[in-house]
Amino acid sequence: MKKHTGLVALAAACALAGAAWGGSLAPATQAQAVTAPAITQALPAGRASYADIVKVIAPAVVTIRVEGKAAVSPTGFQAPDDDLLRRFFGDRFGDPSQGPQGPRSRTPRSFRQHGLGSGVVVSADGYILTNHHVIDEADSITVEFADGGSFKAKMVGSDQPSDLAVLKIEATNLPTLALANSDEAQVGDVVLAVGNPLGVGQTVTMGIVSAKGRQTDGDSYQDFIQTDAPINQGNSGGALVNLQGQLVGINSQILSPSQGNIGIGFAIPSNMARRVMDDLRKDGRVRRSQLGVVIQPVTPDMAESLGLKEAHGVIVSSVAPGSAAEHAGVKQGDILKSFGGQAVTDINALRNRVAETAPGSSASLVIVRDGSEKTLTVKLDEKTTAAARNDAAGPASDKTALGVSVAPLTPQAAERAGLPKDARGLLVQDVDPDGRAADAGIQSGDLIREVNRQPVQSVDELRAAVKRSSDRPALLLVQRGDRSLFVTVKPS
Repeated sequence: MKKHTGLVALAAACALAGAAWGGSLAPATQAQAVTAPAITQALPAGRASYADIVKVIAPAVVTIRVEGKAAVSPTGFQAPDDDLLRRFFGDRFGDPSQGPQGPRSRTPRSFRQHGLGSGVVVSADGYILTNHHVIDEADSITVEFADGGSFKAKMVGSDQPSDLAVLKIEATNLPTLALANSDEAQVGDVVLAVGNPLGVGQTVTMGIVSAKGRQTDGDSYQDFIQTDAPINQGNSGGALVNLQGQLVGINSQILSPSQGNIGIGFAIPSNMARRVMDDLRKDGRVRRSQLGVVIQPVTPDMAESLGLKEAHGVIVSSVAPGSAAEHAGVKQGDILKSFGGQAVTDINALRNRVAETAPGSSASLVIVRDGSEKTLTVKLDEKTTAAARNDAAGPASDKTALGVSVAPLTPQAAERAGLPKDARGLLVQDVDPDGRAADAGIQSGDLIREVNRQPVQSVDELRAAVKRSSDRPALLLVQRGDRSLFVTVKPS
């Protein structure tokens, strides 16, 4: 009150002085200075707030802490070059091999690494959605609730291509978030991001849907929702929700030159998350389809040279021998106009739509060839990968787990790997350093051609062949560049 009184008194003094100086102060100013009341309390009005929504959604968003082992190279950890695109895991790494005077030892050793992320409870009995990169290679996973509750979690399944994972905790009657139909989200919709950025504690930020259908690289299944809701390291795996309190997306990536928020964040749509989650809960892995073609966008110049009225669709640059596309009659140079009754607008959208269609099912494919439209029926192959971990699997699954991520070989992949174009088999994309394949000397880029003298061209064939080995070592024929070699993989 003293400050308010002093201000009013000062204004009155100035008004009186103005009158003494000949009335140089304007009458309106005098009146305002003398009569303006001090504000002592908030006006009774409705508040513009998201508090009621936050009260509903916040209890279902959790913090995920992970712990695992990492090896330090003899020269110490070297930070990677700055990438514009950052997967924000938190401070996972350190360099305990370095002392005040430089490296303490030239001998590689392991140390414990810690990670921080977020997650979303999607069922009252303890199923939680998060990012694959949050829990990747974790030995221990702890889930913490905002009210202080803490649970050890086990991994139901993890899918690297979509960057999604499903965890399970032993609890009941948990608060949950309902999954929205993310296809209905529109650019301009207000959204809230909830997570634990930088470990400061649960945080809610607000923004809008900035764009839809974003892709940040060509190797993963992506259909990101872009948002300017501030998200930072530690928000990974957290919730992006609409104003109905429904989960629209799982926060996954940011675009930043400094690893901090600049208003360009990406969330995995809830519809994709739902499909991946259902597969992981059912089978511990995600089943996807593929056409077996390499495609590129139709440019305006390309459309003109092909006699097309508009630059729509994609053009087939190559067809994999023995693929679903070849069996359906697709040829190099065909324009893919629609798939499953939906227009083909870009490469990423087609790739996602094919992947989401059940393997073994049939779909219509409208192509343009030599200026004429033609409808083909394609029976889709399964694009198989062993990348998904399934810690809850039984003994039968353990016996077939080699610890590799594989994919059917395409001509382009064969060329990149330095393999003959007519090579057949499964291309090793990634190797678990603690798995049986790594112990046997299998490397990323190797081509697995046979198991126990039987050709393998799908992950189902690979698993079946390994399973038949039972308690005997499995004999793999592996091609590495222009060399072929036999490798024995010990039983689990």
